[in-house]
Amino acid sequence: MKKIVIIILVLISGSLIAQTDGGYQGTNNASAYFYSGTMNENNQLNIPTYVWGQVRKPGLYIVPDNTSLLTLLSLAGGPTENAKLSKVKIVRPTTEGEKIIIIDLTEYIKTGDENLIPILQPGDTVIISGTVYYAFSKVADFVSKAAIILSVIVTLNNI
Repeated sequence: MKKIVIIILVLISGSLIAQTDGGYQGTNNASAYFYSGTMNENNQLNIPTYVWGQVRKPGLYIVPDNTSLLTLLSLAGGPTENAKLSKVKIVRPTTEGEKIIIIDLTEYIKTGDENLIPILQPGDTVIISGTVYYAFSKVADFVSKAAIILSVIVTLNNI
């Protein structure tokens, strides 16, 4: 009976701790522009862009073709308190493969130099990783859950 309880407990706790990784499937083809009509008698072209990581609303955004990184991040609700703004990555598809561009938004915040902010291109993926504190808190959370599971198993073995 104790073995069945332990097996059920391990299965339940494993499902609580497990995290899935959807994986990234890159592409060598640059995305196409989307025509969305005219605005003020100007043709309006839109591009698909992606925002992943430490922003309030990650996902796919269809934005005008002259959209800057700051505008996209604002559309995504801005960075979270765990965002590492010193190393924002832009993964840009090219005919030779993906090109990775590193942007230091903390430098922009200090100087206000708009030349530090790139204009996005079709298919760009913006990735904002978490800070060291964020990574540490995730590890600490995992360790505390593992300790709880181990203490329950030890308690059940001592019964």
